[in-house]
Amino acid sequence: MIGKKVVETDPVTIVEVKTMLEERSESYELTYEQNIALDHVTKFSKIEEEPALKLVEELKEIAKKSQATKIADLMPVDLADLRLIFAKERGSHKKEDLEQILEIVDKYRE
Repeated sequence: MIGKKVVETDPVTIVEVKTMLEERSESYELTYEQNIALDHVTKFSKIEEEPALKLVEELKEIAKKSQATKIADLMPVDLADLRLIFAKERGSHKKEDLEQILEIVDKYRE
């Protein structure tokens, strides 16, 4: 099979994508898709990059990195929002863990 092979994946937050695209736009002209992606992440980023990275690091103690990244992107307000993030994931979190996650997220809310 000819093509590219994915060696590894690492989830990144929306604000990290925003930074990457902004840096790339300084050197190169962005493609149509990249411009749409930049517009999207600009509209929907809810937190700055540095606090988002700290938030993900704190959340990794309770949840997987992919879940922590999704939580940092969406900044859920209540348990219902948080449960929607975990709806497709295998396993479940205790209510105490979910409340602890919300407390951590509230510390980083702008």
